[in-house]
Amino acid sequence: MPEDRTHKVSCSSYVNEVEVAFEILSGKWIPLIVWTLSTEGTKRFGELRRIMPSATQKMLTQQLRALEKHGIVSRKIYPEVPPVVEYSLTDIGRKLSPVLQDISTWAIEYLAGRNSSSR
Repeated sequence: MPEDRTHKVSCSSYVNEVEVAFEILSGKWIPLIVWTLSTEGTKRFGELRRIMPSATQKMLTQQLRALEKHGIVSRKIYPEVPPVVEYSLTDIGRKLSPVLQDISTWAIEYLAGRNSSSR
């Protein structure tokens, strides 16, 4: 896998626009980061770590940087000691809220169907 997972976004070699969306949103923690910022609002890095305790600091940092690079998340640094950093969704990032809500609804229905068919 290429080190820069955004290679398809930066060129025109994708087959369909859905491919671009999944390329940007791929990553174990990215959907949860976007969902959390969408439903709970602005969060500090430490708050995101507490919400996702299985995410390593390195992985969370990498995925937040990728979201920032794509303009989905904005990062605000306050000049304090120690530095305070807050993350929030940008306008384009907020447009993912209904998409993620639809995915959540689909997942609930999917799991309910699987559970009822296994009985």
